[in-house]
Amino acid sequence: MVSIAVLDDYQNVALTVADWSQAAGRPTASQVFNEHFGDLETAAKALQGFEVVGVMRERTPFPRALFDKLPDLKLLVTTGKRNASIDLAAAKDRGVLVCNTGGAGRATAELAIGLMIELGAAPRLWSSDEHARRAAGRPRVGFDLDGKTLGLIGLGNLGSQGRARSARRSA
Repeated sequence: MVSIAVLDDYQNVALTVADWSQAAGRPTASQVFNEHFGDLETAAKALQGFEVVGVMRERTPFPRALFDKLPDLKLLVTTGKRNASIDLAAAKDRGVLVCNTGGAGRATAELAIGLMIELGAAPRLWSSDEHARRAAGRPRVGFDLDGKTLGLIGLGNLGSQGRARSARRSA
């Protein structure tokens, strides 16, 4: 059985967004840690025996000293394409494979569009921000704008002129 630890799942959603029952065709035992470990010793003690650890980007650092205390660790998976808090040389020295979840790379553009839409059209964006501030940096799970349709009402003369100019330039 593959033992998997998922760290820093403040929203307690990790086990609901994927099928954790098998890894590489083998049954798994998954444990979620919702609270951040205060220090390296606490993290090392909690993660003893796990073969796979999933980390949220830069929330729980993985320095050489932590790799050295986790002899069973075989795979470290991080959200996002880069994680500056993982000592990749130490992982390589210990034979630990480090992978990332990738991503579409649209989050920044979607945030900019969401900010342009403002309060009336996207109240969940603002309420999530307010919730994050009240919950000490623990925002709710959001949603992607990719594939959604944006309808603009009331373009008026200015919006119509901008579209007409664009059409003339492309002709």
